[in-house]
Amino acid sequence: MEQRIAVAVSAAFALLLLGVFARVARSAGQSGTVDEIAEHAAKWRRGAFWGLLALFVPTIGYSLTLMPYAARGAPGAAPAVVVQATGHQWAWELTPSTVPAGQPVEIRVTGADVNHGLGVYDPTGRLITQTQAMPGYTNVIRHTFATPGTYHVLCLEYCGLGHHTMSAPLVVTAAASATR
Repeated sequence: MEQRIAVAVSAAFALLLLGVFARVARSAGQSGTVDEIAEHAAKWRRGAFWGLLALFVPTIGYSLTLMPYAARGAPGAAPAVVVQATGHQWAWELTPSTVPAGQPVEIRVTGADVNHGLGVYDPTGRLITQTQAMPGYTNVIRHTFATPGTYHVLCLEYCGLGHHTMSAPLVVTAAASATR
């Protein structure tokens, strides 16, 4: 759906731009004094400015409502489980390592030694979310796992010789059997 809207908006802008070029080409042969031409150009620039402003402000406002981030403190958005994910050379420590499906989960990610990149892969091997794990800083991922299964947490940033062994399972269970 969003792609269709983007294509329609892009096509509308392209037609508008084509119309502007046609208008400029048509008026290129007209004569007049420098003051008349300058006055006409100034009127056109003012009209274009206010027209674009009237178009862009609502568009930007609407696009902000589509942001995928839940508002902090929003009712019903409280995480069912908070997972502490700490990257060590060369292992992930996940506490707890079991979360419920269909409920918001907050993963707090940090590094104990060097920078790591936390990537969560679904059971089919598709990357579903990621962030950096940095010593002294906590990044937060909020995600709702749709289906139960064993998800894999892998390191996405080369962190040393054992980087390739850095993985941990994250088990997503049916909502009733998850532990807190």
